[in-house]
Amino acid sequence: MRLRNWWREFRLSLRMKITLSMSAIAVVLLMSTVISFLEYRHMSNYVSGMIADDIRNIHVAQRLVDAVDTYNLQVLAVIGDDNLSSLPDFDRTGFMNHCDSLRAGFGEGKVVPMADSVLYAYSAYMLASMELEDVLQSNFIDTRDWYFTRLQPLFGRLRSYLDRLGGEIYEDLQQNSETFDSGFYRSFIPGAVAVAVGILLVFLLMSFILVYYVNPIYKMNRSLGDFLKYRHRYTYTFDSSDQLGDLNAGLTELTEENRTLRRRNAALRENTRAEDES
Repeated sequence: MRLRNWWREFRLSLRMKITLSMSAIAVVLLMSTVISFLEYRHMSNYVSGMIADDIRNIHVAQRLVDAVDTYNLQVLAVIGDDNLSSLPDFDRTGFMNHCDSLRAGFGEGKVVPMADSVLYAYSAYMLASMELEDVLQSNFIDTRDWYFTRLQPLFGRLRSYLDRLGGEIYEDLQQNSETFDSGFYRSFIPGAVAVAVGILLVFLLMSFILVYYVNPIYKMNRSLGDFLKYRHRYTYTFDSSDQLGDLNAGLTELTEENRTLRRRNAALRENTRAEDES
């Protein structure tokens, strides 16, 4: 009950009403700006990290391709060299570590199965390449025939899986880029909504000021002008509990006092004229 009575007696000044209205618009726009910035920053950091991982994985996949191509060319050179000094060497540990890093970099999707396929094809290729020393030392095996019928098909299979692995990583990079683009525009949605809300609030505030302040002032001025020019009674009233209502009440009181004073002066002049005539 006390709170209700306090609320009824509570009055917002004209300055406070306008200040609160403008402050509400400023708060909405500020909050929307902060939300848009935080959303864009979160999306940018998240997707940028994924894109950076994809670029790193593309370089890793390219290193795998280069390593396999180099080793296969070395094997082919050994096959055509009659003066064998040493067998080609392949960094198996590094190749496996690169494959494991690719598998660990993608928790799901098509990259992990493709990386497993690369490992299976690599195992088959390396198992066949380990026969090279025996093939070179054997007088009964045609080394070129062994290379083109035994090793080269396995190399082609491994090379095909490596190319497909690189394609899957490129596709993931493209998807992340599209996600970044969509997230970039989505981060501006709160700002666009806030701008629209701010414009709406501006129109509402303008309508509020026109209806409750500008129009009453015009009518007060018109009624006051009629009082001054035509001696009409100041009769304009409106429901307001702020300074504008107090101003209108003061004008009403002043004009009524002026009318009373004029009537008294007119009556006094009439009495004076009557006394002079008598």
